[in-house]
Amino acid sequence: MKKIDPQTPIWQLTIEEFLEISRGLNAEKRYEYGLKGLAKILGCSVSKASEVKSSGILNEAIIQNGNIIIIDKEKALALFGKK
Repeated sequence: MKKIDPQTPIWQLTIEEFLEISRGLNAEKRYEYGLKGLAKILGCSVSKASEVKSSGILNEAIIQNGNIIIIDKEKALALFGKK
């Protein structure tokens, strides 16, 4: 991976360099963690996120081991949108 000088004008980039930079800018976290993370995804309070999680509609998007909760953001939004 070639290091690109931040002062390089966009018009001087190759397509490969431009795509590499674009991927880096568009890379968003795929997962959120805990009930606070779920609340952030759904745009609601932590107590409401807890209710939604307990309802079971997001079970396919949630991995839980003890107190650790990992939520796949895309899958959770897709499942929530179906209900």
